[in-house]
Amino acid sequence: MHELSIMGSILNIVLEHAEKHGARKVKAVNLMIGDLSDIIPEWAQMYFDMLTKETIADGAKLEIERVPLTVECRDCGEVRTYTDKNWSFTCQKCQSSNLELKSGREMTVTSIEIE
Repeated sequence: MHELSIMGSILNIVLEHAEKHGARKVKAVNLMIGDLSDIIPEWAQMYFDMLTKETIADGAKLEIERVPLTVECRDCGEVRTYTDKNWSFTCQKCQSSNLELKSGREMTVTSIEIE
């Protein structure tokens, strides 16, 4: 259900920028969303559709680019990117748990397609 509040915030950003650029219609919203966010794209679109009714973003498509989780070991410098959700929060090389998150928590509107 957290998708509803997130999509509300994204819609506010979209409408603000669309208005600044004199848009008549928002056709698509391009997002970068990190794997740690647990956002389900289908639910995000459903809530976005619900919130955009009777706005210039009504019918806009969400294009979601997933960003994988990447961590760097602060002890040995090993960098690991997880291509699946089989995450481990210890370094695969030295077994340290002193890791720094490099990517995977993003939630960014990268562009908006308008008319």
